[in-house]
Amino acid sequence: MFARTPRLLLRPGWMEDAPALAAAINDPAVLRNLSHVPNPYTAEDAQRFLALPHHPRMPRLLAFSRTRGAPRLIGGCGVHPGADGAPELGYWIARAYWGLGFATEAAGAVIGMARANGIRTIRAAHCADNPASGNVLRKLGFRFTGETQKRHSLGRNAIVDCLIFEEGEGGGMNDDPMMDAYANDLPVAA
Repeated sequence: MFARTPRLLLRPGWMEDAPALAAAINDPAVLRNLSHVPNPYTAEDAQRFLALPHHPRMPRLLAFSRTRGAPRLIGGCGVHPGADGAPELGYWIARAYWGLGFATEAAGAVIGMARANGIRTIRAAHCADNPASGNVLRKLGFRFTGETQKRHSLGRNAIVDCLIFEEGEGGGMNDDPMMDAYANDLPVAA
């Protein structure tokens, strides 16, 4: 699976991407917001990730900037089976590219691919102290369910509070007051 957006090329990762992948993720600011990656994130970790089999209906892609010169790895986005087996959206963006709308652009394309493959309901979660990620989900039409979960974050090597979002056919923004409280009371991390 491949996708092209106005600024991005999304494609499966290849083994030759391992050094750039390791360098982009092994940033403390990126690692702290990822739950499924070890800290530190090494080239060997990147190779293991790139060797994982792909689910036929759930895209897992790297995002490359396709404007202004040679393509640069800027992040990754995919849908994977969550703890309960339900499809869950995940994404990350290298720190140099935070705040530019790349997460929303990449995730929108991946959600479209998942929909084309018959996936109808997608969940997502983000660390409670990362409201920028919640803003991405809200822009994509996800709704805060009002549910929080404690999850183990390998990136932090700690248990963290996560806010649970869900999106389905129809989606729709959610101006949930609890979400606003999290965004106003906690330090912002992109």
